[in-house]
Amino acid sequence: MTHDHALDATDLCTQEFWDARYDSTAAVWSGNPNPHLVEQVTDVAPGNALDVGCGEGADAIWLASRGWDVTGLDVSPVALARAAARALEAGSEIADRTSWKQADLRTWEPPANRFDLVSAHFIHVPASDRRVLHRRMAAAVRPGGRLLIVGHHPSDLQTSVGRFDFPDLLFTADQVAAELDPDDWEIVMCAEPAREALNPEGKPATIRDTVVHAIRRR
Repeated sequence: MTHDHALDATDLCTQEFWDARYDSTAAVWSGNPNPHLVEQVTDVAPGNALDVGCGEGADAIWLASRGWDVTGLDVSPVALARAAARALEAGSEIADRTSWKQADLRTWEPPANRFDLVSAHFIHVPASDRRVLHRRMAAAVRPGGRLLIVGHHPSDLQTSVGRFDFPDLLFTADQVAAELDPDDWEIVMCAEPAREALNPEGKPATIRDTVVHAIRRR
C-alpha cells in the first residue's frame, strides 16, 4: 500500500494540493465519464445538473452532450480551466451548456432546491466535513431530482491499490443512505460493487465502489 506520512488528511482537500497535482501532468484522469454516472443517468431525462468535484470536466461534458445544463464545481482553478478548454474543444453547444465554479467543498453553500441532478464521484473529505457536504448536496436537489454519490469503499485499504492511509476519508453506502431521511428520499441504489483495477506496480487488484442513487420525494 502507498502511505505518505508527510500529508495530513485535510491536505488532500486543499486548492494547493489539487493545483499541484493538475499542474504535474497534462491529464490526471482518463477523460471518460465515470461508469456509475453513465449507468445511473443515461435513461434520465436531462435537466440542470451540479457536478461536485468536477476535476477536468469529463462527467460534466458527458452530461452536456446528452442535453443537460451543467455547473461544474471544483476547488482547483487549474482543473476548471482545463475543463472549460475541453468543453470548448467538444463544441460550442457543449461549452454553452457548461459553466464552471471554484469553491472549497468543505465550506461551499449551494442554492437550495435548484438542481435535477447533483452528482459527486470520489470526493473524499474528513467524515465531519463529508456529512455536512452531503447534507448541502441533498438540499440542492429539487423535489423529483436525483442525488448520486460515488466513492472509494473502506475495504480498498486492505488491497494493494495504493489508497492514502486515511480511513476517515472513506465511506460505505449504508453510511450515505443513513444521512437521507426516508420520508424525503427514495433510494434507487445503495450498493458496493466490485471492479478490477491495477495497483501502482501494474498488477490487478479487486476494489469496491460505494454507490448511492436517490430521488427526492419532496
